[in-house]
Amino acid sequence: MRKLIFAINITLDGCCDHTKGIADAELHQYFTNLLREVDLQVFGRKTYELMVPFWPEMARSQSGTPTENEFARAFDSLHKVVFSRTLESAEGNTRMVRTGLEDEIRKLKQQPGKDILVGGVNVPSQLIELGLVDEFRFVVQPIIAGEGTRLLAGVSLPETLQLKLVESKGFKSGCVALRYVKQE
Repeated sequence: MRKLIFAINITLDGCCDHTKGIADAELHQYFTNLLREVDLQVFGRKTYELMVPFWPEMARSQSGTPTENEFARAFDSLHKVVFSRTLESAEGNTRMVRTGLEDEIRKLKQQPGKDILVGGVNVPSQLIELGLVDEFRFVVQPIIAGEGTRLLAGVSLPETLQLKLVESKGFKSGCVALRYVKQE
């Protein structure tokens, strides 16, 4: 069965706001490598609209730095599923799903292929609450933001989620990538 991997940048005080943090060549390479481990990305509308059309346009124009362009190509090449009741259309290799988050993710996990990557805050929070996330990749930014979107705000877990650290990597910027799997 395919694993569902949740990956996010997070500040020391738990902020997941995309405007608060470091986005240097080393981190772009880290996330490019992660994209190569999966063949499907899952988003909610807000995260999808942050990523598309920005990264697909950069993939076409190659207007960024070499590591940004490489990330853009990797991002653009993957199939995507966006969960939204309000998004009117999606571009390229994106499929929209209006309802049935839990059922759809369970079906996707049963299909053959590489692992699945979920990003953002709202949809992943729901999937964590449902117990469907198998692996967590946090890139902790050496920043105290003081405000912004928080991970798992308003989520009520049925029980404490025990995770096992399986990998860590430090970056020159002071960021630390932490990889956890669910303990069974």
